[in-house]
Amino acid sequence: MTADEMISYCLTKREAYVDYPFGEVPICVRVRGKIFAQLYPDPHDFKVTLKCDPMFADFYRQQYPGTVVRGYFCPPVQQPYWNTVILNGVVPDEELRTMIDYAYDAAISRLPKRVQRELKGN
Repeated sequence: MTADEMISYCLTKREAYVDYPFGEVPICVRVRGKIFAQLYPDPHDFKVTLKCDPMFADFYRQQYPGTVVRGYFCPPVQQPYWNTVILNGVVPDEELRTMIDYAYDAAISRLPKRVQRELKGN
């Protein structure tokens, strides 16, 4: 999956938008102010950091050791809630889309219930 494909997929999520709170890199994707994806498009260090539930985080780290790692930028207290995926072709595109889906859901789970229902289309 290319950087453009990844951003395009993230933007299919309701109210998702691109933001640059830290400068040109990372390219952040947010929903209602909450970051759920951070893309680092450097061809020599191509990776994405995705918000996640600690249970899913551990699952993916065990499934793809060395390719899915704790959120590299995070302080230790936040690391269980973020995974960094090295985009080297090991994780299939369909699995990346699933991980993005989980990241979006994890971000909106921190919003008020009314907003969660609105974003989920309920």
